Amino acid sequence: MYPLTGAVRPYAWGSRTVIASLQGRPTPTETPEAELWLGAHPGNPSTVAGKDGPVSLDTLIAGDPNGQLGASVASAFGPRLPFLLKVLAAEAPLSLQAHPSSEYARTAYAKQEADPALPKNYTDAYHKPEMLVALTEFSALCGFRSPQVSAEVLASFGISALDPVVASLRAGDLRGAVEALLTWPADSRPALIDAVVAAARGADELTAAGAEAALAAAGVDAALASASAEAAFGAGAAHAAAVPGKDDYALALDLAAHYPGDPGVLVALLLNHVRLAPGEAIWMPAGNLHAYLHGAGVELMAASDNVLRGGLTPKRVDVGELLNVLVFEVLDDPILPSTPVGPGIVTWEVPVPDFTLYRLDLDGTLPPLEVPAHGPRIVLCTDGEVFVGESLDGTPVEVLAGGAAYAPADAGHIKVAGKGQVFVAAVPSDPTPQKLAWSVQPLTVE
Repeated sequence: MYPLTGAVRPYAWGSRTVIASLQGRPTPTETPEAELWLGAHPGNPSTVAGKDGPVSLDTLIAGDPNGQLGASVASAFGPRLPFLLKVLAAEAPLSLQAHPSSEYARTAYAKQEADPALPKNYTDAYHKPEMLVALTEFSALCGFRSPQVSAEVLASFGISALDPVVASLRAGDLRGAVEALLTWPADSRPALIDAVVAAARGADELTAAGAEAALAAAGVDAALASASAEAAFGAGAAHAAAVPGKDDYALALDLAAHYPGDPGVLVALLLNHVRLAPGEAIWMPAGNLHAYLHGAGVELMAASDNVLRGGLTPKRVDVGELLNVLVFEVLDDPILPSTPVGPGIVTWEVPVPDFTLYRLDLDGTLPPLEVPAHGPRIVLCTDGEVFVGESLDGTPVEVLAGGAAYAPADAGHIKVAGKGQVFVAAVPSDPTPQKLAWSVQPLTVE
């Protein structure tokens, strides 16, 4: 095993306290720290303490792919680590974004590289499915909610210019609604969002009962309306409003304050607004439109940097290409459930061959826990102090909160001892694509 040093990425939406506090560094930091990268991605590979001194993880793997990755992983993915583990800390909303499927990424990247005139939307030929486990309370937008519900949200603003978008949503045409909003004429965007802000402020007194009545009057299923109102306003609800209500208006006001004149403010209201408690997770497959809003979490993804943005960002936006990769289906429940696999160990099942994630909770009384994974593994400690496997000199690797270690395939079984919380990123034992059920539903017109 090797002690692993990650790279901190400074983005404007990051936190000046979260990652530094996790690692025991002084706060606040001089600049916002948004992500801690742990992996071998060429954009910012981590460093391991090798026998001859520090070496980048991608260089270590390239020197012995079979020993570092294992024959099955090297055969499936080539001489590269197929996942990237991050600690993410968001103090401000991130962009509306989605990621391509494997097949689409391969084709689009090849076309882009063959034609210099094409926009450079893709940095590699890989997909980028993602999951995130909250370390703090975490809010995000994830997947489309019922278009009928979204129609009533937009209709409640009373802005006649939005009538065609509302009509598209009532007809179940999510693509048409998203395209209309993201291609809104640039010269009239500020006035539109100003009108939304004014309407949201004026409608802030809407109650849950009034929202439910509005849905029922619009012909939306009464059970859905009732459940949505309870989710929006009930104590401890994990999900935010699926009805026109204070949450929708507050979200619009918050996003408009960060990104004035951006039609992504309205597209955000078509998505599930999710609030995670620490330990809860969400899953973002290919084509899922999403945006992180606030909080800290452990994020695991395929090792790619392919991002298509649609708004809520000063970065480049390509609406046409985003529409090509989006999946216009309703996501009933964005929450990804955890599955216990042993005392103190849970995992989250995801339908991709690139990665799997485990969380180990050690209370100091349990015997050392064996990590139920083989192949290349990255161990991240988020609380406490643990000891993992054996280092090059035969002693266990000490990992403190905010620290990490890397275990190659030829390290064999590894155990974790001590007291604290640990996340382990690995490759599934059978690194071939899996098909698991996911809670999306075809659109129906009511």
